[in-house]
Amino acid sequence: MASLPTTFNDWIDEYHEGVRYGLNGKVLIDENSRHQRITLIESKRYGKGLLLDGRWMTAEHQERHYHECLVHPALCSAKHLNHILIIGGGDGGTARECLRHKGIEHLAMVEIDKRVVELSQKYLPSLGGDAWSDPRLQININDGITWVANAADASYDVVIVDGSDPTGPAKGLFNQAFFKNCKRILRPGGVFATQSESPEAFRQIHIETVQLIRRIFEFADPLYGSVPMYPSGWWSWTFASTDSPRYKSPFSQRVQQVSNQCEIWSPRWQQGAFEAIPAFIERELHK
Repeated sequence: MASLPTTFNDWIDEYHEGVRYGLNGKVLIDENSRHQRITLIESKRYGKGLLLDGRWMTAEHQERHYHECLVHPALCSAKHLNHILIIGGGDGGTARECLRHKGIEHLAMVEIDKRVVELSQKYLPSLGGDAWSDPRLQININDGITWVANAADASYDVVIVDGSDPTGPAKGLFNQAFFKNCKRILRPGGVFATQSESPEAFRQIHIETVQLIRRIFEFADPLYGSVPMYPSGWWSWTFASTDSPRYKSPFSQRVQQVSNQCEIWSPRWQQGAFEAIPAFIERELHK
């Protein structure tokens, strides 16, 4: 991000491989935490938004395109919802979507950067909403990689990885050791979910991530959707389980609890999104 506009007459851009992805607006906060550069902006189109190390994370009027698609295929299909783990997710959007499910007893969010949580609560309060005060939510300021490595076997019904691109603090979230530990801490009938980058802007990372998860879990499939503010606007999430591709078969009772509150996700949307795998990726995954 080259400039720091202070009025609504300039652009805030993410630069990726010769392409700019930007919003017209102004910068509210730009600071360095212990872990990364955190920028809060206010835009005309998408409201307030968040960048980490110059990369778009979320915005008030865009976030449902991402959070609903990451959460509900997993939480509507896991056998139980007693204990849920979020790695990352400091803006609160994933926790909010999780807590729409009344069956959750305990939700642990492990975020490495306390400052992301603090600034999101102040400047992006609609993302976390009531989740921040929900007694089921436990916020842990810790390294998610270490947390997963130290967690007991079969301790979570769902593990959700809501991390940024595989650089900086999120770099260790895209490797074999981490994914193996995620599988180890899943209970029988559990579901693993992770954002898995853009099949266009991060083509090779996306393919390698899906291939790796498929080698570790018995069942794994990518789902495709649109997050217009992200590089290319085309995004993916990958779901995995050990007993069956249960993430493709949501329980109707859970669907009824959350579907009327969703703007993007629905069982019909989900079915189409799993089937929307582009031909070049399908060929790579079948090699």
